[in-house]
Amino acid sequence: MEVGNPQDQTLSQINVTPFVDVMLVLLVIFMVTAPLLQFGVEVDLPEASKKELEIPKEQVVLTIRGDESLYLNKDKVPIEELAARLQTLYGEQSEKEIFVQADRQVSYGFVARAMGVVQDAGVNQLGLITEPPE
Repeated sequence: MEVGNPQDQTLSQINVTPFVDVMLVLLVIFMVTAPLLQFGVEVDLPEASKKELEIPKEQVVLTIRGDESLYLNKDKVPIEELAARLQTLYGEQSEKEIFVQADRQVSYGFVARAMGVVQDAGVNQLGLITEPPE
């Protein structure tokens, strides 16, 4: 009985080193890119005492900057065109939800005006984004 050449035999062990290498590279990539996935418009948010709210990625966010400029998600929108853009964005959806984040330097009157335009556009659920207290 001839045993044969040792090179003809199959390996009974799995080499996991390449798998571990790939997983470590993916981990590093996700750690670097995760902070970059925040909303694109930078504002100085006011503080509130509520717990932090998770915002789904597909959610519509209205940002009001300190110079009273409005951004619908990442697109700059004049306040005169906000209602039309919201109506186009939501279409015939029954549940219209939006989150508003406003810079702490913006006057209360301008924020209330923008929220009134949002309400007039037919949005029935509105949430405010704030910073948790330190």
